Amino acid sequence: MIRWLRPFARAVTYTRWLHLFVAVVWPAMWLFIDEAWWAPATAAVVLGLSGLLPVMRTVEGFQARLLLLGGRQDGRTPVIVTEPAKTWGDRGRIVLWLEARLLLGALVSQLTFQLPLTTADLVRAALGGRPDSGGWMPVTGHHWWYAVLAPLPLILLAAVVLAGGELITRVALRLLGPSPAERLAALEERTEQLLERNRIARELHDSIGHALTVAVVQAGAARAAGDPEFTDRALAAIEDTGRAALEDLERVLGVLREAERPVSSRPTLADAGRLLESARASGAEVDAELSGPLETVPGPISREGYRMLQESLTNVLRHAGSVPVRVRVAADGARLLLEVRNPLPGEIPGPGRGSGLRGIRERAALLGGRARTGPDGVDWQVHVELPVG
Repeated sequence: MIRWLRPFARAVTYTRWLHLFVAVVWPAMWLFIDEAWWAPATAAVVLGLSGLLPVMRTVEGFQARLLLLGGRQDGRTPVIVTEPAKTWGDRGRIVLWLEARLLLGALVSQLTFQLPLTTADLVRAALGGRPDSGGWMPVTGHHWWYAVLAPLPLILLAAVVLAGGELITRVALRLLGPSPAERLAALEERTEQLLERNRIARELHDSIGHALTVAVVQAGAARAAGDPEFTDRALAAIEDTGRAALEDLERVLGVLREAERPVSSRPTLADAGRLLESARASGAEVDAELSGPLETVPGPISREGYRMLQESLTNVLRHAGSVPVRVRVAADGARLLLEVRNPLPGEIPGPGRGSGLRGIRERAALLGGRARTGPDGVDWQVHVELPVG
């Protein structure tokens, strides 16, 4: 019993009821002009024509949000749109909405007045009085059992209020909701946001992961060496790497805060020397060969290439330690080649393990290139080819 009464404790039940009453205000005004049939018919036609105005979508959308949904908007895609109508299809849906709201509002309004009048007639007849309320359902005779029937119209009224509110809300979601084109645009925007978050996650993984790996390796090597001079060099390397990571973190946080930071502030392959020195300071024997006009590589290719090189060196330090590393970065007019090779570690990562290697392959694919990661003879290799034309 309590479950059936629960909807009547919600404010939205009564705001929906009010929404249906508001729908009949316009034709009711015309009834003051003339009670003939043409007055409400003219009101319905004029109301429908007003739906062709683009602004009516905004007016009806805000009203429906407030009264039918209680001001709630769940999810990122609006279930009821408040933007002005842009196409004739949107305007046609508003016309249908206005007429459907008018018809349903007129029915619910009439029942709201007539059903209590029927209850009053039943009570008068049960008490021996004369029903004279003029309701739709005439009550004749005088019977005591009319008192038993008296609550039924009120129960029916409660059902009408709930059913009418639920029906008008469903119609609003259908006719005032986003069109297929708007849903597609919202989906594309959501996809762009997810791609941007994924890119930021990769940025943090590559930059902060590299800095932490270098710091751990340097600290472990300094403790094992027990040499004050080596410890000083290790601390300097940790400081430089940490400072660079803080710069990257500040830049990424700026993106999250929607700060207007130029993308060109991200490091490129022209800054590869910083990565190589950081790896050497961590104990790796880096043999680097940088050839070609790296400074002329397009910005997006160069920035992503820097991150791929950073992740490759991070993997060497994390999984292989202080081992010889051969780095080759070459650019010509058509492609960029990036290759990092080191002796196989004791534990060989599987082809799908680690988000870093997967990120390298995904970056390369998005740029129209290809990447191979895995064992190659006695070495572990990261081989990336990217088009630069």
